[in-house]
Amino acid sequence: MLLKLYHRYVSLFLVLMCFVPHSLNAQVRGRVTDADTGEPIPAVNVYYGKQKTVGTTTNDKGRYTLQAPDKGDTLVFSYVGYQTYKIYIKAGEKKTLNVKLQGLDRELSELLVKPKKRRYSRKDNPAVELMRKVIAAKEKSDLKQNDYYRYDKYQRITFGFNNITQHFIDSSFLRKFPLLVKQVEYCPQTQTNILPLTYNETSSEHIYRKQPEAERNFIRGTNSEGVNELFATGDIVNVVLQRFFADVNIYDNSINLLERYFTSPLSSTNAISFYQYYIMDTLDVEGDKCIELSFIPQNPQDFGFSGRLWVLDDGTYQVKRCLVNLPLRSSVNFISNLVIEQDFSTLPNGQRVLVKDNMIAELGALKKYHNMMVKRTTAYTGFDFAPISSERFDQREQPREGTPVIKDENFWAQHRTDTLTRSEAGMSTMVQDMTRKKGFGWIIWIVRAFVENYVETSPPGKKNYVDFGPVNTVVSSNFIDKVRFRASAQTTANLSPHLFLKGYAAYGVRDKKWKYEGEVEYSFLKKQYSPEEFPRNSIAVSTRYDVMAPSDAMLPTDKDNVFTSLKTQTIDQMSYFRQYNIRYVYEFDNHFGITAQLRHITQNPTGTLFYRTVSGQTVPELTQSEATLSLRYAPGEKVVVTKQRRHPVNHNYPIYTLMHTTGFKDVLGGDYASNYTELSVTKRFWLNSCGRIDIYGRAGAQWNRVPFPLLITPAANNSYIIQRGMFNMINNMEFMNDRFVSLDVQWDLSGKLFNRIPLLKHLKWREVIGFKTLYGTLTDKNNPFKQGNQSDLFEFPSRNGQPTSFVMGDTPYMELNVGIHNIFKILRVDYVRRLNYLNAPNAKKNGVRFVLQFDF
Repeated sequence: MLLKLYHRYVSLFLVLMCFVPHSLNAQVRGRVTDADTGEPIPAVNVYYGKQKTVGTTTNDKGRYTLQAPDKGDTLVFSYVGYQTYKIYIKAGEKKTLNVKLQGLDRELSELLVKPKKRRYSRKDNPAVELMRKVIAAKEKSDLKQNDYYRYDKYQRITFGFNNITQHFIDSSFLRKFPLLVKQVEYCPQTQTNILPLTYNETSSEHIYRKQPEAERNFIRGTNSEGVNELFATGDIVNVVLQRFFADVNIYDNSINLLERYFTSPLSSTNAISFYQYYIMDTLDVEGDKCIELSFIPQNPQDFGFSGRLWVLDDGTYQVKRCLVNLPLRSSVNFISNLVIEQDFSTLPNGQRVLVKDNMIAELGALKKYHNMMVKRTTAYTGFDFAPISSERFDQREQPREGTPVIKDENFWAQHRTDTLTRSEAGMSTMVQDMTRKKGFGWIIWIVRAFVENYVETSPPGKKNYVDFGPVNTVVSSNFIDKVRFRASAQTTANLSPHLFLKGYAAYGVRDKKWKYEGEVEYSFLKKQYSPEEFPRNSIAVSTRYDVMAPSDAMLPTDKDNVFTSLKTQTIDQMSYFRQYNIRYVYEFDNHFGITAQLRHITQNPTGTLFYRTVSGQTVPELTQSEATLSLRYAPGEKVVVTKQRRHPVNHNYPIYTLMHTTGFKDVLGGDYASNYTELSVTKRFWLNSCGRIDIYGRAGAQWNRVPFPLLITPAANNSYIIQRGMFNMINNMEFMNDRFVSLDVQWDLSGKLFNRIPLLKHLKWREVIGFKTLYGTLTDKNNPFKQGNQSDLFEFPSRNGQPTSFVMGDTPYMELNVGIHNIFKILRVDYVRRLNYLNAPNAKKNGVRFVLQFDF
């Protein structure tokens, strides 16, 4: 979901440039072989002479691809045991260059061995033996071996267009924005001209204590400039970029990058089996004698890196420098090139530390448009190992929402470890110039509706007080409404930073009834734009009248989402409901949240649904007066807030939810006493190159004697859109339980199987396997088929005299899904199969579900 938001914002920037002529990136590509045998040579270093950090290595078939230089440069091919080959490449030259390397006749040193065969072998391989020693010694670089430590960190992330050609600069579009032309600058990392659009910089302090273990990261200042400031939810760009292009610790076993886990070349668990290592040379790096090694994944399409390591040749086996990039045939989406460069240093106390961590990524999602570029600069300074007072670990890491941490230029003059580039320094002036151009404000206004799913009601350039939306709920359909029209709106913090209003009015064409919702929320904390901003401390009062099916209440999206209106079956068992609600929400800084609410709800069955006791008495409506207490704990959770809802940034931590609802009989007309308890847990497990497993478990119990509307029905997904935690093949209200346990396990293999199948691996499809199960029971006191329950329990739902709801047997319900995602890089399609309870009326054995899924 987060990547989907990110691609909306990328699309936004692309729309701004959609009228610009574009020429495709020129590339140099080819194959490197042995001049004598004709066999391909893997792991050959291919780089430009003037900028050695811009380059790549050949894959296992000797193939390489490299972007042509923006300025003429010498292309170098180097590999131990072979003569270095050099050739001049003109600026922007598109070229296919096949190279035959000549072998050297000289004797090689003990470490520099010319392989007699091209087949890679780990046995008696000096590169492998060296890497074993490097991996064994990596604990010496672990800062957490110290009792205390602290350091200062400065990070800047710049986002913009890459490969800006002269044709682009001379275009009629740019002539309307001459300041944009001034913003174009040369980027030495990509050796192309770039047009920065936004940058975000952060200065922070990190502290650590070993016993008892604790660490804190204090944000001292932030600054953001660029086109993202034109959007109310522009912080999404900064947050997503920081998450996807996160800090890299080469010494970790797995590296979290692009919301994927990559096997580190220094992994203690499987680096030796995952990578092929080659000793290239011995050379001097900033006064230290180092051994240069190259590495490539055994299978380039697995989630791993290629690159080079420079290891100190002093017996310590510590890394001096590393250069990491994605392999040529990597299955990572939307990234045409990614380079990470890190430098390590020795402190006076002998501690090895990371001092520089820079990254450049070129995004090539849409070839018809200019590629995007992300540049991250990170510096670590001020290391200290003196004891730190306990009080510091009790302090808040980040200020509350609404508390500014933006600092003035005097602050940044002291805390920046390098200077802004000319374009970065002129970012604010560029944005002001763009907004003054006639018609540009309306372009932004239109694009906002697409990106944010809301339409701002204020004129362009003015503060927005009311948002209209969500846009995707304006038109939808269901059995009762047939076609449904809805208008929704909500106020923003620009109207009041504490008081928020929202609601909708909807009209059904078939039943000719108006539905509505109105809510007033007061936040005790000042908000920047939305009441959803973390943390929350608010009270809300709402009223609602609408129609829905029982399964609609379990949807993670709005029930009126037009994309979920198409159903796999007719959902004609629905109910009108009128609801009054009071809700209080309080969230702690550790992401523990409490929600307490009082609710009064009256339900009237409609369609083919009816309320009738077993004795034959028709019940026109059911009224409940309820109190609910919900506890939610999400340690380590980070979210971004859009105009519609929160979206989690990371999925690495568990989320626990415990909820209890008590219904009161004879209180405000309540018909039944009830007590319902539910516990849910969700967790993602990473399996490195084997992908990830998402587990979502729920368990619940209705403790009282109640009619079926108050029993537990399965979370049935009756649309064609894949929904997390919901069953694909269970019918609406198919099972009635008062005790249940459910489990949803989804294993995304990230192409682990397909990458090894010759015809499929070029498609870069990825496989997913899932299993969902539900075990439920119905105690005798809630079973209308048991003797003695004839008086007040309701008949189970039926249609045309045939029952549609049932008591589960002793066997858990089970269904399986097998799917392929990354189809055209955005589509997931699942085949779903119901494994049992196949004799139930209207039970379908097979089905197909799909969803748009964006993954790197």
